[in-house]
Amino acid sequence: MTTSAPVASEVGQRAVELARTALERVLGPDPPTDPATPFRTLSLPPAFDEARGVFTTLRDSGSGGLRGCIGYVLPIFPLRIGVPRTAASAALQDPRFEPVARRELSRLTVEVSLLTVPEPLVAPRPRDRPAAVRVGRDGLIVRRRHADGLLLPQVAVEHRWTAEEFLAETCGKAGLPFDAWLQPETEVLRFGSEVFGEAAPGGPIRSVPLTG
Repeated sequence: MTTSAPVASEVGQRAVELARTALERVLGPDPPTDPATPFRTLSLPPAFDEARGVFTTLRDSGSGGLRGCIGYVLPIFPLRIGVPRTAASAALQDPRFEPVARRELSRLTVEVSLLTVPEPLVAPRPRDRPAAVRVGRDGLIVRRRHADGLLLPQVAVEHRWTAEEFLAETCGKAGLPFDAWLQPETEVLRFGSEVFGEAAPGGPIRSVPLTG
């Protein structure tokens, strides 16, 4: 699997700080038209000028429940653009939830996942795909015709899925039958992720270990 250079803890911490600042601005009284505008000329580590896939995840600190998660799986934008845009979208545009209200910010933790470029999951036959999946390290993408679904690595860990269950649930996320991964015409890709998040709303930021 092709890997990117490991993310320095400073970069991960700054990414989470950037995401929270973006949330405060887009939920404030005078939100920018583009959430990334305030960060285009901000002094940031050089890594923020590099394009990288990124997801921002919001969770309720009380229940631990998901409150929003949106991102770019491909390295379309530099991080200084991608992080604030995904943070704003996670809060306001995740179709599974009502938009986040400003009063909620004090109860939400912010998590940023920095992704490697997806590549095909290589297996001799479709039924051998589970053996090629590394739960706790791989995120999965399933594509077939016009359907596609993605699940981040931490989702499989949180639910304690086996590799086969992870494949099935990613198919389900795409709106496909859960056993679609057994069919040769279904494309399966994997990607890596480094995750950084707040231990408490607005609190200390740490690397989030992904273990299977």
